[in-house]
Parts: sequence; structure tokens; C-alpha cells
Amino acid sequence: MEIPLLSDVVIILGLSVVVILLFQRFKLPTILGFLMTGVIAGPHGLSLITAVHDIEILAEIGVILLLFIIGMEFSLRNLALIKRTVLLGGATQVGVTILLVGLLLMMFNFSTAEAFFVGFLFALSSTAIVLKLLQDKGEINSPHGKVVLGILIFQDIIVVPMMLVAPLMAGGSENIAVELLLMVLKGAFVIVFVLISARYLVPKLLFLVAQTKSKELFILSIVVICFAVAWLTSSLGLSLALGAFMAGLIISESEYSHQATSNILPFREIFTSFFFVSIGMLLDFGFMLQHLPLILALTLCTFILKGVIAAMAARILQYPLRTSLLVGLSLFQVGEFAFILSKTGINSGLLSDEVYQYFLSVSLLTMAITPFVIGSFHTIANKLSARWVPASNQIPNAPAHAEDNGDLHHLEDHVVIIGYGINGRNVAKAARHASIPYVIVELNAVTVKEERLRGEPILYGDAVHGVILSHVSIHKARVVVIAISDPEATKRIISSIREISDKVHIIVRTRFIQEMEENYRLGADEVIPEEFETSIEIFTRVLSKYLMPRDEIDNFTNSIRADNYDMLRSLTGRSANGGNFSADLPDIEVASLRVYTKDDTLVGKSLLDADVRNRFGITVVGIKREGDTLLEINAKTKLKRGDVVYVVGKPVDVMRFNNFVRAD
Repeated sequence: MEIPLLSDVVIILGLSVVVILLFQRFKLPTILGFLMTGVIAGPHGLSLITAVHDIEILAEIGVILLLFIIGMEFSLRNLALIKRTVLLGGATQVGVTILLVGLLLMMFNFSTAEAFFVGFLFALSSTAIVLKLLQDKGEINSPHGKVVLGILIFQDIIVVPMMLVAPLMAGGSENIAVELLLMVLKGAFVIVFVLISARYLVPKLLFLVAQTKSKELFILSIVVICFAVAWLTSSLGLSLALGAFMAGLIISESEYSHQATSNILPFREIFTSFFFVSIGMLLDFGFMLQHLPLILALTLCTFILKGVIAAMAARILQYPLRTSLLVGLSLFQVGEFAFILSKTGINSGLLSDEVYQYFLSVSLLTMAITPFVIGSFHTIANKLSARWVPASNQIPNAPAHAEDNGDLHHLEDHVVIIGYGINGRNVAKAARHASIPYVIVELNAVTVKEERLRGEPILYGDAVHGVILSHVSIHKARVVVIAISDPEATKRIISSIREISDKVHIIVRTRFIQEMEENYRLGADEVIPEEFETSIEIFTRVLSKYLMPRDEIDNFTNSIRADNYDMLRSLTGRSANGGNFSADLPDIEVASLRVYTKDDTLVGKSLLDADVRNRFGITVVGIKREGDTLLEINAKTKLKRGDVVYVVGKPVDVMRFNNFVRAD
């Protein structure tokens, strides 16, 4: 029996493999590869696909699974930690984009509904592309990375209300007020259903399923929950995507959300690939070539408009100009959720075929240039911000400016701490405890305001600029500690410090070993990579467990650090200085063991009568009994059931004694 859809699926997946391999060679995003596959295989390309409608059904499943996983990954608790960035930054970027795009299009005779719906589309950026690129660069935890993440989270959330509002904007109802009220009531019902399900029903159901230890049953239950809630919302006249998102929220509040995400992820990847292919099939490449000048102009306008608005959102969050520019250069593109939303617009009559083709062309071009822009966005931001150095550090109402800290000019022989994250805070605590004068430079305005109220000597500013370094008397400092998460900013700060002073000792904290060599070349005196320090700390605990003398452990770790971690970087694990180290590990073990046995040859008898040392080859050095610790152990000391016994002996003897006392 011939299945027409099967041949189309094979064509799509096979062509996708070839196209994406080619795109990966040029380091282009996978999403663009799927879109290009659709362009090639679609009716405007080689017309390889016949069952277009069936492919769209698979694409709809992809959208459902995509929003389902977003719902599972969405956490109100995590959102609260970055609520200011998400709510203020995200609302500013989305709201201003919608307003400006809508007003501009109304000037070109678009109806109000059509104009602002297009504003919805252009307000959304690509979460998939941007976050992957920032992750590859190791900049997700940098200041600009956190702002970008917060704004993208807001966009991912706001797309659901946009999908609900779009049909009402189309004027499909004679009484919009009644329709809006009905939608609110339906939404309230769904929310109550979600809360009850998340609190009472789903956790109990998943607990029963998890008890069976059946992976197949667990996956089946998750999929049923997803599609059942999507079907429910669809039956109420709401979107399938909303139901999928709500289903994800239901599971996110349970302890099974991570396992559910890992199980559903492979299905999502397959079906979302069909979604992007289906979008690509709608692009008329001939239309794009025919109107290329106008499309390029619109792409440039999108780049500038969205980039400026995103940068403005970061400035409102009181980040300096350079960080704000990096945010703008990250969020200028039109993203994948705009494609999902555009389907709603087409079904509601808010997008004409011509406008849709312009939208697709501009979206694809902005997504295509994103990897190249983010690849060089530090260079672009540095050049632009360098023209306005004073302005880049003067934000209205920003707390703790240098001019408010005139006493800093009198500092001498002090420590300058750049970055007030976990490492910066710990350095400040140590300096305060040792009565060493210090000053902190931080570019998170909220942190600066809070810490100044606590009495910390902290000022707001971007340390990449010499003017900030001069304000903290960098030329009089003894040590500078750079403890920030932005590797590019770290390099610029080192260079700026060395332009002012050759004497100050620069200590740099980095995340990855690849950053060490460049930081040393620029003038850092010490570079401490978190990767290596974590490894050293772990092995220190290992050596301690083997009862190696503390001074030998210290000598070993000091030799590794003194040799710039060459032993850890070397392929053989040996270095010139550390390679001759040989640990003389004692063949003894210290252990704490609980007595469970009722054996009367041990329990209730003195250590002498039980002959513990000769029978088991171990020595009892302490006993913990009913909350009290007994350290005065002698031959008359008796063991009781329930005691925690501290023993010393060879590992094999300790294990033998442990097996004996555990026997009930």
C-alpha cells in the first residue's frame, strides 16, 4: 500500500540533512536550513512536495510540542529572580516596537488592525538563534546576556496573548466587547483548571505512573496531558498553542518536569523541523528577487529600529551604553514565534499574501545575518560607545556615579573589585575582614543602589572606560580583581588598566581555560580559571579522603598553580614541575559506622571482651550515642545498638567491620 505522505516525509528529512550539513559548514543556524529546505521543496521551488496540507498538520503538532516544552520550562519562581529585566525590559522592547511599527504602517494606508498586528510580528526576536549563539560564546551569564534572556522570556510569554487577541483585532465579531468578555471567562476557566490540575490531579497521576517505572507509560501520559489540554482549549474556541502552553505549566509545577522535557524533546525537534519547512514552502523566492531592493531596505530599517529599541530598553534598565548596544545587536532579527503568530494572522485575514511575502523575506534575511552580527558585535559596540565615553556612563537617575564619590580619589594601596557577583562579594568580605581598603565597580544599577544603602564603597560604571578607572584611583591601587562574566569586557578592562598603570597587580577570574593566554598577553598578572580551580578543589577532597598530610596537599596544589595549571592543560597530565610529584598515600581509612547488629558477641560487651581489634583489625577512636560524642575510649567501653562508631583501620578491615555491624 502506497502512503503519499511517507514519500514527502522522506524528501523533507533527506533534503534537510543535505541542506543543514551545508549550512553547518558555513556556521549558519539550523533553523535557516529548515527554512531553505522548504523554499527548495515547496511549490515556489522545485515542487517536490505534493501533500502540502498533511505537512502543515505535522507542523501544527510541532507548534503544540514547542509551546508545551516552553510551558514546562517556565517557572514563576525563576521568573521572580529576574522580574525587573523581564517585565520592564521586555515590556519596553515589545510595547515600543509594536507602537512604532503600527504607526509607521498606518502612514502607508494600512488599517489599524493590520498595522499593529504586523507590529506584533516584528516585536518578536529569535530565542533559538540568539541564545545558542550567546551560549557558544559563553556570554549567557554576562550582563548583556542576562538582559537579552530576560527580554526573550517576555517575548515567549507575550506571544500567547497575542495569538488570542489577533482574531478579535480582525473584527470577526459584531460585538467585540462580548467576545472579549467571553474570551476572559474562557481564559479564567482554563487558568482555574490549570491550577487545580497542577496542584492536585497531575502530580498524583504522574506519581502513580512513575511508580510503575515504565518509560513508555510515562511518555504516553505526558503526551496525553499535552494534547488533551490543547484539545480542551480548542473546543472552547481558544488556540491549540495556548492549551499546549497551559499543559506545560501544569507539569512544570511537578517534580517530573525535567524528565518530561527530556522525553518530549526528541519529538519536538522532529515536528518543529516540519514547521519551519512548511514556513519555507510559503516563501516565494521569485517574489523576493523581484522586490529585492525594497526588501533589503525594509531589512535595514528592521535592523536599525529593533536594535535601537532593544538598546533603549537596556538603557532604561540602567545599563551602560556598551552593554545596551550589545543587547540591541542581539535582538534586531524577527524570530521563529513570529512565524507561528503569522499563521494566526493569515487565518484571521490580518495579513495579505503580498504583506506576508514581504514579512517572510525580511524575517529570513534578519535571521540569516544574525550569526555574523553577533560574531562581531563586541567590535561594533566598542567603536560606537568609544565616541561617547562620558555619555556611556551618565544615565539619568543612575545611582552612585563617580562624582558622588569624591572620597575615592584619596584611596591608596587599595583593592579595586570589578564586578559584584559571587566572586566579587567574597573578595569584598575578605578585604573587609582583613581591614584592607577596597572599592567596587559594578554596572548593575539596582545592585549598586542596594549595596550603597548597606554601606559598601561601590560605584556605578563600566570599567572598560578609563574615566571610571581614574575615578577609583587605579594608578594608586595595589591589586585589581576582575570578577565579571563577560570575557570580551575583561580583555578591554585589562588593556585600559595597563594604559594607566604598569604597577598594579591584576588578578582575573575566567570561566574557561581558552581565555587564559589572551588575558596574560594583555597584561594580567594572574588568571584563575574556574574550570581548573574546581578540579583542584575536587582532587584536594580526594587526597584528604586518602588521609594525605595537609602540608603535602597544599604543596601539590601550589605547584599546579605556580606552573599556570600546565599539568591540567597537558594532554599527558604531566608538567615540568608537577610531574615528579608522587603521593605516598597511607593504607588506612577513617570511617563512621552505625551499629545495627544485635549480635551479643559485640553489642553490650566491652571492647576488650568483644576483642574488636584482633577480630576485625580496626581501632575505635570515638562513639556518638544519643547526641553525645564519647572520645575517652578505653578497653572497658561498651558498644550499644544504634551507636555511631568512629573507627580507623585498613580499608578492607573497615569494610569487613561495616558488613558485620550492619547485619540485623
